Amino acid sequence: MDKTAENIKNRFLELGVDIPIENITERLDKLITKFKVPLDEARRSVIAYFLKEYNIDRNDFFASSGSTPLVKINEANEGGKWVNVRGKVVQLWDNSHESVSQVGLIGDDTGTIKFIKWARDDIPDIQEGNSYQFNNVVINEWNGRFEITLNKNTVIEEISDDINVVSNIMSSPGEGQPAPMVDISDITEDGKWISMRVKLSQLWDNTHESISQVGLIGDATGTIKFIKWTSADLPDFEEGKSYLLNNVVAQEWNDRFEVTLNKNSSIEELDEDVEVGNSSLTFSGVMVDVQSGSGLIKRCPECNRALTKGACMEHGKVDGVYDLRIKAVIDDGNIAQEAILKRDLAEQLSGMTLDEAISMAADALDQGVVLDQMRLKLLGRYFTVTGSKMDRYILVDSIEDQAELNPETIDELISEAEVL
Repeated sequence: MDKTAENIKNRFLELGVDIPIENITERLDKLITKFKVPLDEARRSVIAYFLKEYNIDRNDFFASSGSTPLVKINEANEGGKWVNVRGKVVQLWDNSHESVSQVGLIGDDTGTIKFIKWARDDIPDIQEGNSYQFNNVVINEWNGRFEITLNKNTVIEEISDDINVVSNIMSSPGEGQPAPMVDISDITEDGKWISMRVKLSQLWDNTHESISQVGLIGDATGTIKFIKWTSADLPDFEEGKSYLLNNVVAQEWNDRFEVTLNKNSSIEELDEDVEVGNSSLTFSGVMVDVQSGSGLIKRCPECNRALTKGACMEHGKVDGVYDLRIKAVIDDGNIAQEAILKRDLAEQLSGMTLDEAISMAADALDQGVVLDQMRLKLLGRYFTVTGSKMDRYILVDSIEDQAELNPETIDELISEAEVL
């Protein structure tokens, strides 16, 4: 932490601003020690605070901090850092968002990484299969994965080298080779190519020209949303029929996984009737944490994704829409289970409406007071939640406050503790 604080101080000194090292260290320590924020995220938060405090443009701070290093894909592992990258465009993805010019994967001999190019930045398009040097791109972290964004300071130079790309879980399967077969309950990695045996449970209404079909597919382990892009030129599904889907992509969106079918996917109708199960479960325990990202948040008005520092990872800077959310950790003595409660349950549990939360934050000039109030009211109480298991989370459909534990529950907890 001391080294991080010193690096921040030195960079501001280069821009003519002398910030006392103790001020930087104090903010870092509070984020890391009190709020359990990872060092990299704490660093970004502290830099953002002082950029605003001294009215310094973010691009000036990062882009001009010495020469931008040329890195390999597997070295793109520090959020907020400006770098140069040499890579081949492995794949361009279908994109339905007007604010995004291009999105897909670039790779080199160490792996692949997602990139986003914003329409507003007026950068020339790149071609799938061609190799480029990307100067002045920014590394961002989203849901535990790193990606790079191209911006108005980015310079793209096509190069003649045919860069050898090493596959990782985000790269497409080899020609003629189907991706591994998985159950829906096994889908836990964003960007992974998979194959599935499923039944088409529901088709949803769709008005977007770039989407051919959208709905719900299922197997014995649960259900998941799918999107079939128009550009994929694949045959249509029929409700109630079962299919083998080869080479579809798992993607995490708004705290849930979904699968997308693209031009590399294939659909084969099955004679068998795939059974569709329910992945709902019930879990009881003490709420031991209400995580950051809870309380009063803002969502993108286009895709509903939670904003990070006022920006959507797909649509950039937007005027967000307020929402309430609780990201809880419930511990039964054996397992610490993460759970997500959306607005209706967050209001019910906290006794605070969205309008009241907005008013509270406005009075305090700090959205964090809503999270503090939730923690004060909820931590240490015993709850039973029921919902769908998605990745490491339970997406809660109902929650019951066990204000007074019945004797049977107490006996069960004591017995479990004695076994441990």
